[in-house]
Amino acid sequence: MEYCTFTEPQQGFTYGDQLALAQATERVGFDGFFRSDHYMRMGPGDPLPGPTDAWTTLAGLARETSRIRLGTLVSSATHRLPALLAIQVAQVDEMSGGRVELGLGTGWFEEEHRAYGIPFPERRFGPFEEQLQIVTGLWSTPIGETFDFAGAHYTLEGAPALPKPVQDRVPIIIGGAGPKRTPELAARFATEFNIGFQPEEKIADRFANVRAACERAGRDPGTLKLSVALPTLAGADEGEVRRRAQAIGKNPDEVRNGVDIVGGPDEVAEKVRRLVDLGADRVYFQLMDLRDVEQVEFLGTEVLPLLPR
Repeated sequence: MEYCTFTEPQQGFTYGDQLALAQATERVGFDGFFRSDHYMRMGPGDPLPGPTDAWTTLAGLARETSRIRLGTLVSSATHRLPALLAIQVAQVDEMSGGRVELGLGTGWFEEEHRAYGIPFPERRFGPFEEQLQIVTGLWSTPIGETFDFAGAHYTLEGAPALPKPVQDRVPIIIGGAGPKRTPELAARFATEFNIGFQPEEKIADRFANVRAACERAGRDPGTLKLSVALPTLAGADEGEVRRRAQAIGKNPDEVRNGVDIVGGPDEVAEKVRRLVDLGADRVYFQLMDLRDVEQVEFLGTEVLPLLPR
């Protein structure tokens, strides 16, 4: 089992905030730090200090950490040309000594695209699939050979397919609750399938669905890591949990919704054990207040020792 922190910096946090939380993540024993890939705050609230770019941030964190995995959950295929994304990820992989993971998705936040002039096609699975083909194709092309691709959305001619990542295979995370195309793409391209923000019965259903997709593709389902990402509010007592809920603008009662990871060490550990029983190999604790480094330290010292490994 692996346990990672997962953050949403577009909600109003600086690179410095992310650095402090990532370093705490490493210090207290988590396996990885992951962040979203968005350029605009969601919902009401103070938009300052403004967005930070996911891969620029991860490049900085690569040089300021030494052990934890670093990645996106997930990058939007609409935000970057696939060949340039392949170069960015390979470079950050070198900067980190081979600790990078690429979460990639179709993109969904239309308002963000309009705000920044980023094209937002009505049909996005086609470009997404071609991005997966191009990124993995560039990385797997032997040194000294070139890579060509002719698709409906992208064309590459004589690409040098450089630089190469440090890792022989950069982990690729594909996630979502879609019943057909997402699991099929995960079976073809991913090393990890992620489902987020869903009740346990939906998680079980989607895990079964992607295992079946692997079997249809002739792939051993056991070779695909399964993961869950859930909002997390943890504390030593109910008062601390309520304080943390209020700090992110949540009604303290609404967070106990049967989906989120909420409560003290025993309650959090019980929830995680149920996720493990469903088949999860990795759990992402989504932490919305990046300035609350104390919550990371609490999770690391009081909760991680109770969790299955």
